[in-house]
Amino acid sequence: MGTFTEEITLVNIGDKVRFECGMLKEIRSLTLNAMPDTGAWTLIINEETRQKLGLAILETVKSSLADGTTAQYGLTEPVEIRWKDRRTSQEAVVIPDAGEILLGALPLEGMDLMVDPVNHRLTGVHGEQRIHLVL
Repeated sequence: MGTFTEEITLVNIGDKVRFECGMLKEIRSLTLNAMPDTGAWTLIINEETRQKLGLAILETVKSSLADGTTAQYGLTEPVEIRWKDRRTSQEAVVIPDAGEILLGALPLEGMDLMVDPVNHRLTGVHGEQRIHLVL
């Protein structure tokens, strides 16, 4: 099946609010490559990315990694995740030395996306039109 990356943009939501209130002159955002990973439940970022975006750590959570180890990691305030014309907001788990930014199942679902393993790309679950699921 193989792995692939997609270009996403992460935006500090707190900065957006402060910008709209006239308290900031710039909104911190970062465009980078992330690996879609349906085995991860959320957005996984490294410490460098967290610092560049200025995201606060809200709490420390016990997390289980793919290799079965568990450890305590920081959970950030929500960050806006953009992929093409879609967006969602999600807390991120900070794994300090993570080599890859991982786009997990919750943000993928929030943007109505799925992994196309044959063509190595993301695609809309309901085609090109994003559908918000209300359950």
